[in-house]
Amino acid sequence: MSDILQIIILAMISLLFILFLILLFGWRWIMKRIVKQAGKIIFTDSYQENLIEIIPGFRHMGVQNALENNLRAETGDILHRPFGSSKKWPHFDQITFIPVQTSPFPIDGDEDVDVKVTIGPKAKKPMKIKIPLMISGMAYGIALSEQVKVALATAAKNTGTAINSGEGGILPEELESAGKYILQFSKTEWGKEEEVIKRADMIELKLGQGAMQGMGGNISPENLTGRAREIMGLKNNEVAHILEHYFENQTLNDLKELVEELRKLSGGVPIGAKIGAGGKIEEDIDNLIEMGVDFIAVDGGQAATLGAPPLLADDFGIPTLHAVVRAASHLEKRKKKGQISLIVSGGLFTPGHFLKVLALGADAVYLGSVMLFTASHKHTLNALPFEPPTQAVWNQGKFKDTFKIEDGVKSAEKFLTASTEEIKIALRAMGKKSLQELSKKDLVSYDELTAKMIGIPFTFEPWEDKLNKSEKEKS
Repeated sequence: MSDILQIIILAMISLLFILFLILLFGWRWIMKRIVKQAGKIIFTDSYQENLIEIIPGFRHMGVQNALENNLRAETGDILHRPFGSSKKWPHFDQITFIPVQTSPFPIDGDEDVDVKVTIGPKAKKPMKIKIPLMISGMAYGIALSEQVKVALATAAKNTGTAINSGEGGILPEELESAGKYILQFSKTEWGKEEEVIKRADMIELKLGQGAMQGMGGNISPENLTGRAREIMGLKNNEVAHILEHYFENQTLNDLKELVEELRKLSGGVPIGAKIGAGGKIEEDIDNLIEMGVDFIAVDGGQAATLGAPPLLADDFGIPTLHAVVRAASHLEKRKKKGQISLIVSGGLFTPGHFLKVLALGADAVYLGSVMLFTASHKHTLNALPFEPPTQAVWNQGKFKDTFKIEDGVKSAEKFLTASTEEIKIALRAMGKKSLQELSKKDLVSYDELTAKMIGIPFTFEPWEDKLNKSEKEKS
């Protein structure tokens, strides 16, 4: 070893030793100097020059609004925020279930509870699933990676439920892995092959969704790469277009004819439509009834997508709670309850949310964001702490290739199984052997306005008084 190299090594060892001594004995002095200097700046600078100005600034505008406005100022483009609205919507937390304890009594824990669901009961080929939880439309290529789509499809099959294709490319491996398959017939050039239509167990016209309403969009080649482009039939530099209409100068009659055409092509599977819940939801439902649908999927204001303009996500639509109550009531008013199935989605993350939506009149629920986070589970650790966890699931994600399909299947399947078992134990606690026995009569609310609007008891009002009041109102 040369003398120069020995000197360098000795110098490095000495430096490290000195740093060690400083850290061991001088850290208190260092910290005190830092705090003293920082404190002097904060306590003496005028407000206009002081760093603490950021505190009232963020409180005034909001941290998220300030950061998003900086992104607008940087790019000059429409923002595409993942996971929908971030504002606090009225939700299901103020509603609780009524247990049975004295008479009748809870159902024995060993006794099975029937949670099977039939979607489109009036269709020639209704879709029957073993649980009321379905995986909603999340697009391959446009949003999710191939690995995640296959994992979710396999988990759906293993738990006896259905998965929705979303408006992306139709991935052959997903079709092979899926049990019950819902084709989202979107306003695109792709995903309309006759063999796929004939393979589908249910077909959904996507008229709108909670985060994007009825709007489409363009996806640049830079934001849609890999095999998905080939499956979607896109040329190298071609922009992928999601349109706002199925037809030029579109009419309701055009959509009615499309429903009939799909019904014939598919051999009679349930044909329905998905809409974003809005202030004229009853009018929308009437139009869908006129179109002859077998099911209606309603996406509440808390719904998410890969990237929606914040204005559409935050300032359009109505809460999922309001949507399910109004939709179920209107179907009942039109005497379509039990004939046209109601599927609800948007901001549903726990078994309690799922069961409350079912009690309020939905036949099944769609799960989206919650399935991404459960399927990715430990995979998110590959992206953290320097990238967001979704970089493990997006098709353009930096860590998509680290996603192991078999692990994703296990995590998603376990979540669906655990959620179903919680739903079953809740039904037993209400003295019910079947999901079909559940209704809004099994609910109360500790918020008086919520109770009044839904038509369920207010928890501060004795049950006997509530029953007497109901009898007087009937008479």
